[in-house]
Amino acid sequence: MEKALIEELIELAIKQLEFSYAPYSHFKVGAALLAKSGNRYTGCNIENAAYTPTNCAERTAFFKAVSEGEREFQAICIVGGRDGVLTDYAAPCGVCRQVMMEFCNPDTFQIILAAGRTRYEVFTLRELLPQGFGPADLQ
Repeated sequence: MEKALIEELIELAIKQLEFSYAPYSHFKVGAALLAKSGNRYTGCNIENAAYTPTNCAERTAFFKAVSEGEREFQAICIVGGRDGVLTDYAAPCGVCRQVMMEFCNPDTFQIILAAGRTRYEVFTLRELLPQGFGPADLQ
C-alpha cells in the first residue's frame, strides 16, 4: 500500500478520536476503514456504563460500511490512547478481529496500527489472527 494512502488513513483515524465516547476508560480509539471500492468509513469507540454494549471503533467503521452495502475491504487503520493521546499501538480486540475475518481475506487485508502520523506498522489479518475461523470454515 502506498505511503500517502496509509498517511491519509492515519489522519482519518486520528480525527475520529474527537468523536470517541469514552467516559469510563478514558481510552479513545479511532479507526479508518478502506473498502476495495475506494470508499472510506470511519469509526470511534462508544462506551456504555454496562460495558457489554460498548462498541469498538473498528466495528463501528465496519458496521457503517456493511450497512451501506460494502462487503469487500482492503485495509483499516487503528489509533488509540488514554484521553486520545497516542503513545503506543492500539491493536484490535478479539471480537473486532473476528468481525474482520467475516468480511476480509486474512492473507491480504491490512491492519495499520499507528502511534502517530509517521509511526506505524502494517500487519495482515492472518498475522493478528492465526488459525482464524471464518465463512470458508462453514462450507
